[in-house]
Amino acid sequence: MSKEKWTEAGEAVTALILDIFRLNSRLLLTGDRLVADLGLTSARWQVLGSIAYAEQPQTVAWHARSMGHHRQGIQRIVNELKAEEIIEFKANPQHKRAHLVLLTPKGQDLFDAAIERQIPWVNALSSDVKPADLEATRRVVHQLKTRLEQD
Repeated sequence: MSKEKWTEAGEAVTALILDIFRLNSRLLLTGDRLVADLGLTSARWQVLGSIAYAEQPQTVAWHARSMGHHRQGIQRIVNELKAEEIIEFKANPQHKRAHLVLLTPKGQDLFDAAIERQIPWVNALSSDVKPADLEATRRVVHQLKTRLEQD
């Protein structure tokens, strides 16, 4: 065992990380259940969300970076979604091979249907949590994420 000890903040961040891991697992499981009959998984829904919320069409590599995933994993999902006509590719004037990814009308309808389910679910989940507490938590998580992205 290491002779070095956690600082008070280091111990608190370790506990937070473990809780975030557990929360992530439960979010993925719940997300899978929420959209299963739409033919989605949490992973596919996340990719659709990244595409839907992007300010402009972006490449697979951009979506992977913004989601914190490897490009190959996102490419596999994008290929599945393309085969099902949920997304489409558009020529990228800045790069011949890295196409831009867009939702098709079918994809937009699918994403909208998922969000219709997510809204009442997330409202119920957060019903007794103070918005100020959520914002403070979000700021801390964002700060830690930013530090990790710099490494």
